[in-house]
Amino acid sequence: MKKIYKNYDDIKNEHTFHDFIKWSRERRANKKDLSVGIEQYEQKEIEKLQENRTKISITWIGHSTFLIQANGLNILTDPVWANRMGAQKRLTKPGLALSELPPIDIILISHGHYDHLHFGSIRRIKGEPTIYVPIGLKSAFTRRGYKKVIEANWWDDFKHKELHLHFVPAQHWTKRTLNDTNTSHWGGWVLQGATKDQPSIYFVGDTGYFRGFKEIQERYSLDYVLMPIGAYEPEWFMAVSHINPEDAVKAFLELKGKYFIPMHYGAYRLADDTGPEALARLTKEWERLQLEEEKLKALLIGETLWV
Repeated sequence: MKKIYKNYDDIKNEHTFHDFIKWSRERRANKKDLSVGIEQYEQKEIEKLQENRTKISITWIGHSTFLIQANGLNILTDPVWANRMGAQKRLTKPGLALSELPPIDIILISHGHYDHLHFGSIRRIKGEPTIYVPIGLKSAFTRRGYKKVIEANWWDDFKHKELHLHFVPAQHWTKRTLNDTNTSHWGGWVLQGATKDQPSIYFVGDTGYFRGFKEIQERYSLDYVLMPIGAYEPEWFMAVSHINPEDAVKAFLELKGKYFIPMHYGAYRLADDTGPEALARLTKEWERLQLEEEKLKALLIGETLWV
């Protein structure tokens, strides 16, 4: 009997067949313009990224995929270069091609959904990375021949050379086949350097709004928060698992982060909102709360933030 993993307060993503029918009717009635996408950054710093071993950088590849460089290590989060997700074609091309990446040292996986874990992409990554995965997912890698795989439960800590990795809770769920619902966990990753003067990076993963953000803040001092803002519509269906832009700002304030980097929007049509809609709602809420403009770092696809 496989273990079934749960959210805080046993909050579940439970929708009936009737709910799916209701959503499909709403989608047909609520047509969206998908011709306008998230802009690509034109001055990509490919050579600089390939040579960098000293500076901290964060490059948005698209969706939840980032190249993070810290402590001389090249790190990928949820690496997905897939041209399609189910029946939907990718809306924006990845910010960097797989061939343009430096050799990767670490891969961080948030959970097992296909838009976050794509083995076809991982197979083509240069280097011999150590792969950190939520508990319950290791076997999916080892049966494909991967040997450097480390499982993590919530609040587990790891040291990889001079980099500290912490697996933290999220509110979500997972499923890859008919019979494996929630048989692996989900979460986010906090990256900290060896010294306190090095900025921390929190890759939130995929989540709805939940009380765990306050607990994460109590344990970690957070500088750069990579926060999802998309796939929230219709909210009566998505709110348990996908945070909307306004709640993403609320969570960021509870986390007491220094900089907000939005993600999980614009690449795939996983819900009924569009990438530009998600970004517009985020910006509107930021302005409504009169937050400091320079703390919102909305990257273009392929853009690098040098920390």
